[in-house]
Amino acid sequence: MAQQQNSSRLTLIITIVVAIVLIIVIWPLSMIGKGSVKTGSGDEVDLRIQPVARLELAKAAAAKSDGKPRDGATVYNSVCMACHASGAAGAPKAGDKAAWAPRIATGTAALITSVTNGKNAMPAKGGSPDLTDGEIKAAVEHLVNLSK
Repeated sequence: MAQQQNSSRLTLIITIVVAIVLIIVIWPLSMIGKGSVKTGSGDEVDLRIQPVARLELAKAAAAKSDGKPRDGATVYNSVCMACHASGAAGAPKAGDKAAWAPRIATGTAALITSVTNGKNAMPAKGGSPDLTDGEIKAAVEHLVNLSK
């Protein structure tokens, strides 16, 4: 008889604990949409989950020219250096002769095509759509000269 009472008590305690846990879990969920729990608008959520790279590329693209063609060093410093100085996203580092030798061997035209169209993690025109063909060529030549 004592064993049956202990079993009944244990069942009662487990039932009470489960009921409390369910109340704790379900009650806050029932408040969504009733003003008690803030869910945020779709725009706020989109802003919080924006990739960092997109924001950085937008900054790089925002650097507009004054109408005059930029030389290779200027384009490299304002657009290319972000990845090619650190090796970010697998970009070959400027000055790394071993990494650049096979790329240089493909020729300047192939390198210009890669920059213009994008390659691997590098977006087209290095993420700066305002670059002219001449500026891309100058930047490629500058980077190649740094890496010879």
